[in-house]
Amino acid sequence: MQWDTIRLVVFDLDGTLYEQRCLRLKMLLRLAADAASSRSLEVIRVLKEFRRCREELGETQAPGFETRQYQTVAERTGHLPEYVRSLVEEWIERRPLEILHKCRSSGVERLFCGLSAKGKTIAVLSDYPARDKLRALHLAADVIVYAGDPDVGFLKPHPAGLRHILNEAKVPPSAAIMIGDRVDRDWEVARRSGVRALIKSRRPLADIDTFRDFEDDVFSVVAATKN
Repeated sequence: MQWDTIRLVVFDLDGTLYEQRCLRLKMLLRLAADAASSRSLEVIRVLKEFRRCREELGETQAPGFETRQYQTVAERTGHLPEYVRSLVEEWIERRPLEILHKCRSSGVERLFCGLSAKGKTIAVLSDYPARDKLRALHLAADVIVYAGDPDVGFLKPHPAGLRHILNEAKVPPSAAIMIGDRVDRDWEVARRSGVRALIKSRRPLADIDTFRDFEDDVFSVVAATKN
């Protein structure tokens, strides 16, 4: 990795800057407690359908996904869109903030500090609102873009979000890198935008640059030194 040629580092958030398995397990315990208290699995059922719907919208590249996601789930579960939205805001956007820092990926803080010290622009491109999550993770980025922003409007791997970041940072694709955890979303959005990608993976992937965690040697040149 020729880090001296890289001026912009774009990070995915969910599953990249924090360990998604860790967070999902902790949230599952809270959902189970809520289900036991209410004697109902309805919240879990609606949230499961919401995640399925989001995957479908990412695959179809449908415009106006923010409205569609609530309407579609409401139709499938027999609830009003407003009820679906309230559950998503509570269980996917708000409640995880309390425990997110405990799931932060090892080494990511040193990497952010090192990149910033070396004058690299740090950006975050997320399919979910990212600002509150970044604060909860105690991380800061120069450019933060959410798929639902007015200038974007599409989920990854549609290139609108990454191209918007390139324009905001005034950096050509050849001087940027996308770091994420999903080949079908993060690697693909980079490919469509002419940007190199690094994918977080426990095992090597054919024809794809990967790393296991942020303590990996690939980041040793740019990560801040340990105290």
